[in-house]
Amino acid sequence: MFTILKEHKGFGKQIFLLAKNELIKTYKGAVIGPLWAVVKPAFTVFVYWFAFSVGIKALKSVHVNLGGPQPFTIDFFTFMFIGIIPWFFIQDSITQGAKTLRTNRQFITKVKFPVSTILTYTALSRLFVHIFLMVIMYAYVLFTVGPSWYNLQFLFYCPLMYVFFVALSWSTSPMSAFSKDFESLIVSIMSGVFWLSGIMYDSYSFNGILKYAMLLNPINFFVNGYRNCFLYNRGFWEYKTELVIFLAEFAVIFALGIFNYNRLRKKLPDVL
Repeated sequence: MFTILKEHKGFGKQIFLLAKNELIKTYKGAVIGPLWAVVKPAFTVFVYWFAFSVGIKALKSVHVNLGGPQPFTIDFFTFMFIGIIPWFFIQDSITQGAKTLRTNRQFITKVKFPVSTILTYTALSRLFVHIFLMVIMYAYVLFTVGPSWYNLQFLFYCPLMYVFFVALSWSTSPMSAFSKDFESLIVSIMSGVFWLSGIMYDSYSFNGILKYAMLLNPINFFVNGYRNCFLYNRGFWEYKTELVIFLAEFAVIFALGIFNYNRLRKKLPDVL
């Protein structure tokens, strides 16, 4: 961990500027440029809105069970919209994070540049997009659900989500640089990960062993967290089991990330 922090020392300004350039480079040549980062998720949201609010009438509402005497019913689009916004960031962080070192190999093979900062600034560029989408989502929440001081929990979940997936990329990106098969595996399983996470359904409504199995999915933690912030008006401290399981997984991912990064980083120039 000290090695990674030392590599970041004195590179704060460069990380911010490179994150900005990464966003521009991704959409270079496109007529509307970085706006494509918003158009793509906006189109996805529209597809789901049409499918579930217009096309499939049976799923127009969701019964949410928070452990009280009576479940309450909410509009399905609102339920889905709040859950899918963090998914856009998570999906890009996993798939793009895994290929970051391969796509930015010039910084490793031609320039003496701290490798870990590459993972930091590319993730930061995705966070910029996430914040912009959050502004749109929050405007919708204010109009449909209303404000709440629980909304401030976003300042807990969002930075934690950023750090978690940066730490995950410390493992996945060097491993993908060594093996394209590993990178392909990550891309191929993302569709399944989407449906195994509580984005399109309420994982709190499950019972028995399935309920605890869902708690093992860290993506579920963030999706539920955003809904706790903006929909359920519940504090993260009210779900102690979920929080403890996630923090344990976070510690494991963080430790493995440091281990894999230090183990592989010196070999990256030769591999790339």
